[in-house]
Amino acid sequence: MAGRILCLPPCACNLTEQSIRIMKKIIKMREMSDNQGGVIKKVSANGDMGRRLREMGLVPETAIKIQGRAPLRDPVAVKLRDFVLTLRNNEASSIFVEVDVPEREALTN
Repeated sequence: MAGRILCLPPCACNLTEQSIRIMKKIIKMREMSDNQGGVIKKVSANGDMGRRLREMGLVPETAIKIQGRAPLRDPVAVKLRDFVLTLRNNEASSIFVEVDVPEREALTN
């Protein structure tokens, strides 16, 4: 067997940060972490609130990033396009966002 190289598939228990696959998950904007980015997939608010959110630019396929939160976690500052917008948690609950989640975390949730 001299001179032969044996290649084995990588063991799942030896995963490194680079080898963890990224999965997509849809969550409410309210559940996002600080500095987490994503893409709006759905705005479920109806009536005046839904119209107002859409007029502010919160429409499907818009990229966003959570800039931060107030000390009591309400409101939330969201960066979209070239401006920062603050939303109350009840408004952020009606916006569904697709975020990247490492596979390990996606399997445990």
